[in-house]
Amino acid sequence: MIDQIFFISSAYLIGSLSFGIIVTKVFNLSDPRTIGSKNPGATNVLRTGNKLAAILTLLGDIFKATFVVQTSILFGLNDLETMQVCLAVLIGHTYPIYYKFKGGKGVATALGILIAINWILALSAVFIWLIIFSIWRYSSLAAIIASLSVPIISYFINESSYVLLTNILITALIIFNHHKNIKNLIRGIEPSFKK
Repeated sequence: MIDQIFFISSAYLIGSLSFGIIVTKVFNLSDPRTIGSKNPGATNVLRTGNKLAAILTLLGDIFKATFVVQTSILFGLNDLETMQVCLAVLIGHTYPIYYKFKGGKGVATALGILIAINWILALSAVFIWLIIFSIWRYSSLAAIIASLSVPIISYFINESSYVLLTNILITALIIFNHHKNIKNLIRGIEPSFKK
């Protein structure tokens, strides 16, 4: 029980580290919460014009989740406990205690979770994201469709019920975090990367 509480608490605290905020401070760039979508994710950091900062933000937000989840698996946490760790690191990223509970939308962190629990799922999500983005050039739309695809793929590759449930909950949180983007997409005012 103590180990479970420790891992879940640690997952939340590590998840609360926003690499978009950390990296932009190191690079002396504009705070991503003050520009573009006001989101501290890699896509918005890219709007500062610094590609390296955006890449480091992406890798940081992915790796923190992979590290936390993989560590919990290596220490022998059961499926239910690992699911709780997965959700804790994602909730930490979305509602970080260090930044007044205003964080990112969780896409990169969700990818980090997938890398730890099933790299095939992770690659599938990335592949779908790339296809959607290359066609329509909306990062948010690509994230939404890729997220929705993960539980479906989990089901068809016969993942365990715990993994399937974890992916459903993660997808639900990501879709919720994109509710403004969905409205903007419907209204045709969502910022894109079209040239």
